Order: sequence, then C-alpha cells, then structure tokens
Amino acid sequence: MDLKLLMVFDEVYKTRSVSRAGENLGLPQTSVSLALARMRRQFNDPLFVRTGAGMMPTPHAAALARPLREALELLRVAMQQQVVFDPSISSRLFRIAMTDISHLEFLPSLINKVGKLAPDVRVDVLRITSDTPKLLESGEADLAVGFMPELEAGFYQQKLFDQTFACVVSRAHPRIGKRLTESLFKREKHVVITAPGTGHELVEQALARQRIERRVALSLPTLPGVGNLLANTELVATVPERVAETLVKIAKVKSLPAPFRFPSFSIKQHWHERYQQDPANQWLRSTVADLFLEE
Repeated sequence: MDLKLLMVFDEVYKTRSVSRAGENLGLPQTSVSLALARMRRQFNDPLFVRTGAGMMPTPHAAALARPLREALELLRVAMQQQVVFDPSISSRLFRIAMTDISHLEFLPSLINKVGKLAPDVRVDVLRITSDTPKLLESGEADLAVGFMPELEAGFYQQKLFDQTFACVVSRAHPRIGKRLTESLFKREKHVVITAPGTGHELVEQALARQRIERRVALSLPTLPGVGNLLANTELVATVPERVAETLVKIAKVKSLPAPFRFPSFSIKQHWHERYQQDPANQWLRSTVADLFLEE
C-alpha cells in the first residue's frame, strides 16, 4: 500500500466524506473514489459504507484505522525533511476555529495578510465547539484562536496578548458621559454577551466576588451585531478591551473604563502536537504571531 492510499484512507476515516477527503488532500473526488476502490480490492472489504451520517467505516476498516495511521505517521516523519510549504504558490485550505471575539479582532487583519503572502490560499472559519479538540487532533482544524481555557491541556499554545474589560455604551447615551461611575453601572440596564471566548464567566465571577449586582435586560449568545444594538439603545455592555476598541470604530458607541476591577485573560493560538513540525501549520502560526503577538 503506497502513501497516497494511506492518506486517502485516513482522510475518509476522519471526515466520513469522499469529497471532504479530496478537498483536504488536494485531489479530485474521482481520484479518491478510485483509491477507495483499489483498497477495497486489496482488503476484500467495502471499508466504508455510505449512510445518512456520511461514509461510515466497516468493522474491518475500524480495526485497520490505528495501524494504518501509525504507518502513515512514520512515512510522514521519514519524508518531513523533504516537505516545503511555499505560501506564494500554495492553494492550501486552512481551517481556523475562532470565537466570536476573534471574528472582530483577528479576521480582517489575518485575511489581508494572507491575501498578500498567499494569494491562492483559502481560509475557512469554524466555530469553537466541544468538538474543536477532536478536530485539531484529526487535522480537520489547523488552528484555534481566542480565549479558550478548555484547550490548554494537551495542546501546544502560544500567548498572543493579555487584556481586561471595558464598558461600551451609545455615544448619545442620555445619562453616561465621559465616565461610568459605580452607581451608574448599578442603575443602568445591561446586555450580557455569553458567546464563547468573551470572558463572560470571568465578569460574572468578579462581580459576584465584589457583591455587585447589575440590571440585566438582555442576554446575547453571539457578539456580532452588538455594536449596532448598543448604538441604538441605552444598554451597557462589558466586553474585552480590544472588542470595545473595534466597536468604537464600526458603530456610534464609546468605550469607558469599567468602574470595578476585572481580571485580565490571555488570547492564545492553539494547535495539536501532531502538527507541531508541519511546515504549512508553522507558516500559519507564524503569520498569526506576526500580526498579533505582543512582547
């Protein structure tokens, strides 16, 4: 069995899809199908069966998955010195898992940078979910960026910067001017943003420790759109500082120091140890670091 067949088997096993496997490998779907047909003849087994949930492995394929993956890893290690990633000519697809906060902070700058250095590279953005660790391990996600404490164990990581929180209100707020006092914070109505990566839990814990109650009028599961909401209401939002800076640029809102002490937290990029030495993954990480790493 050659390297191409091992790679096809591994990708179909991970993605449960012939088309996704071909996309990840840079192969047409017909080539993946032909490789599957060849493996089926070699093993005298269907290996993968089409179902409503995708291409599901047979018991024989499930038993083969681990030894074939180990063989593939050995071949990859042996060939590592020959692997070169040239972003200027690559048409690689990168999948980056991001929190909503990263959409506002990272995405415009990252896309502009990638567009200059690697004009044919494509980026797909994935949501951070409970499956993100598994996607990083399998290679279905190349990188995860944001505030994700759940990814700190078992993954390589690089801290990009620390930040704390600020409060954002409409520029035309009738009662809040250049300063948000403790009494105003307690009297005004708030919007709570519960999107992953926004540090919502840190804010709640800090307020509870200081025995501060706020009047919550609205809870939002996502961050995009909050700028327009704040600009057209009298609500107060407590968000990470860099999000506040971005909202000031894109909506008629103002950012004010929070009147209470909130903790700082780290924005990091995370990747799986399997891709620590992968040249394409290294290039992606260095591009992110060049843009956002603060000494």
